[in-house]
Amino acid sequence: MSADASRLPSAAPGKVELRGVTKAFVDEKRGRRTVALENVSLSIPDGQFVCLLGPSGCGKTTVLNMVAGFERASEGEILVESRPVDKPGRDYGMVFQQPHLFPWLTVLENITFGPRLTGTPEREYLPQANRYVERMGLRGFEQHYPYELSGGMQQRVALARAWIKEPSLFLMDEPFAALDAQTRLMMQELLLRVWESSRSTVLFVTHDIDEAIFLSDRIVVLAARPGRVSEDLLVELQRPRDYASVIFEHRYVELKKHILDVIRRETMRGMAGETETALETRP
Repeated sequence: MSADASRLPSAAPGKVELRGVTKAFVDEKRGRRTVALENVSLSIPDGQFVCLLGPSGCGKTTVLNMVAGFERASEGEILVESRPVDKPGRDYGMVFQQPHLFPWLTVLENITFGPRLTGTPEREYLPQANRYVERMGLRGFEQHYPYELSGGMQQRVALARAWIKEPSLFLMDEPFAALDAQTRLMMQELLLRVWESSRSTVLFVTHDIDEAIFLSDRIVVLAARPGRVSEDLLVELQRPRDYASVIFEHRYVELKKHILDVIRRETMRGMAGETETALETRP
């Protein structure tokens, strides 16, 4: 598949929209203003799985935090379901690089923490919790504590905790980056199986090109800081996907080569820019 053939046309207004978003961080003490993102526009249709890729420091996590409502845009606007984001969304599913489980709670108690916090009756949340225990391969570990689990199992608990609310939007920040390669692949396949049954909208941050291609419907590559949309690419691989087969497809290989070239180019441009800035600010 050629790079041109993989480009995604402009999407119609969707579940998540960023319109001309710029984010600057100001250090008033040093009188310094750092532009992390500049004029980013992006529309994500309902039910689409979108991965954000790009060089380190390009603003991928900043995009995620602004969509989540943890940070505010300096310019532009962000909308979820056509409503401006001005505070954290309680209905979003959030999964981070670290599971952030409560160590004093069991697996089942961690999974059901949200429903219990909001006063949902046990008869309503418990059957659903048991379904996700089964889906995540946690049967038999319901009464175990986080310290008794492997890293991969802890992340499965985090996924189940996020999914039990059945949110329509998932925001995921490198959730498998800390896992070994074999466990990471297993978690990717598990995530796809659960997502294919729910078709929630997913915005997924990763540094891993293979992970992005395998998981997503669409890959948005951000430029080196200040982050801008450098490439918006459609992943034309049929679902359901099997990793052992898909990585040998011509379309997979061509898309990976193209993305590698884009990120290499942006990384070199970013390094050159940092060197120039350092020279300009040298006393």
